[in-house]
Amino acid sequence: MPLPRTTDPHLRIARPSRDLKAAGRFWVDALGLDVLWRATAGAPGEHDLLIVGRPGAHWHLELVGGEQLAVAPTPTVEDLLVLYLDGAVDDELVRELERAGGTRVSAGPYWDRWGVTVVDPDGYRLVLSTRGWSNG
Repeated sequence: MPLPRTTDPHLRIARPSRDLKAAGRFWVDALGLDVLWRATAGAPGEHDLLIVGRPGAHWHLELVGGEQLAVAPTPTVEDLLVLYLDGAVDDELVRELERAGGTRVSAGPYWDRWGVTVVDPDGYRLVLSTRGWSNG
């Protein structure tokens, strides 16, 4: 049965991270997302967590790390997290992301035309799109 149309589900993207401190520098300090939750593993079978996003938004990014991490990050060039900015990408923001461990890359003609792509410290691609979601 499909989701009811009246439901506005919360989207959670969960990814493994080799280094949550480096991830925090990229996603929080440089990009400007808020820390929604942070936890350190307290028992066997638990993981360290860093959850980032915007308070009140219907999405967040959960980064899972720590000594008990069972799966290493294995991103591909097609693993894109796209933020639709509906305007120009600030060059200083891109420099901040690079200083925080990111690497600017080409993501192909479409994304190169409509934004800037930066690989995060775990190898996942963040696209800062100049487009708005309605025309994305």
